[in-house]
Amino acid sequence: MITADDSAVNAGIIRISFGRLMKKSIRVGEGIAEFFGTHDSNVKYLESLLNVQVHLHDETLTIDGPDEKVALVDRLISDYLQLRSEGVRFSNGDLKSIIRIISEDQNQSLRGVMTASRSLVVGKRTLTPKTLNQKLYLDAIEKNDMVFGIGPAGTGKTYLAVSMAVRALADKRVNRIVLTRPAVEAGERLGFLPGTLQEKIDPYLKPLYDALYDMLDVERVDRHLERGVIEIAPIAFMRGRTLNDSFVILDEAQNTTPEQMKMFVTRIGYNSKAVITGDITQIDLPNGRMSGLVEAERILSRVEGIGFVHFNERDVVRHPLVQRIVRAYETYSTQNLHQQSLTFDATDSGQNG
Repeated sequence: MITADDSAVNAGIIRISFGRLMKKSIRVGEGIAEFFGTHDSNVKYLESLLNVQVHLHDETLTIDGPDEKVALVDRLISDYLQLRSEGVRFSNGDLKSIIRIISEDQNQSLRGVMTASRSLVVGKRTLTPKTLNQKLYLDAIEKNDMVFGIGPAGTGKTYLAVSMAVRALADKRVNRIVLTRPAVEAGERLGFLPGTLQEKIDPYLKPLYDALYDMLDVERVDRHLERGVIEIAPIAFMRGRTLNDSFVILDEAQNTTPEQMKMFVTRIGYNSKAVITGDITQIDLPNGRMSGLVEAERILSRVEGIGFVHFNERDVVRHPLVQRIVRAYETYSTQNLHQQSLTFDATDSGQNG
C-alpha cells in the first residue's frame, strides 16, 4: 500500500508503507552533515540501535525500517534541524548520548534531553547524561531529598552524584559537600598501616578525590578541604552529627552494615540532599552480614521523598569491554543460582523419597 497526502507532498515527504515497514523521505538542508557525524558515526550508531537504514542523496534523507522506528528517527531529525536553526550546536559525543537515551525511551525528545543536559555545567566540565538511566538519575537528584543509585561499576553513579554536589555548592544551594565511604577493612589492617589516621583512610576515599579533581582546579579543591567546605571521611565519622545545608554522598554503600546505613540516613538535616550509591553484586562484608544497602531498599522503597534508580550493564560508560564483563558476570550469577536451585530441589526430593 502506497500512501501520500497533500500536506506530506507539499512538505517534500513521501511515505511508502509495506505492512509494518516504512520508507520515508525528508527534504533536508544545510547542517545535516553534522548530524551524520565524523565518518557517519552518529548515523551508524542510530542504525544499529533502532534497526533502520538512513541514506542521504543530495538534499533528500531516506529512512527505511519498522514504521514506529522510522517515525522516531523522523521526529529526532526534525527536532535536530529545528534546534540547529535556533543556533544550538551539538558535539558528536552529545548526539550519540542523546540518540541512545531516545532509543531507550521513545517518550523522550531531543529538545527535552538537550535542555536538561545543557544546564549541567560543573566547574571545568560540561556533563551530558549518556544513557536513559543516567538522565533519570540526575532528574531524581533534582526532585528528591534522598536518592539511591544502585548498579554495576562504570555506570557513573558516583561521578554524577559528585557533579551534582559541586553544582549545588557553586549555585549556593548548599554550604558544604560531605563525601563518605565505609572503610570495610578498618580494624586490624588499618591499624598496621603506617602514618596518621587520615593517611590510613585516604586510600579508601581516593575515588571521591579523583572525581573532585576532575571537576575543579586542584587549588580550589584543596582550599575547600582546608576550610571544611568539602569534607571527605569514613562513614564512622558521621555518627552523632546532623548535616544541615549540605550535599551528602555515601559511596560504596553496599559495604555498610544495616546499623551504619540507618545511622547515615538519619543524619540528614534541613536544606540537605543525600545520594547513596552502591553495587549489590560487589559486597565485601564478612559472610553472613546483611548489606545496609540491600536492607535499605527493602525498607525505604515506598517512602515519599526518596528516589531509587537502578543501573545495568547497558549504562556502563567505561571501555566497551567493561560492559561485556558485567554482562558475563550477571549471566554467570543467574546460571549459578539456577543450578543451586536445581541441586536443592534434587536434594529435597531424595530426602522426601
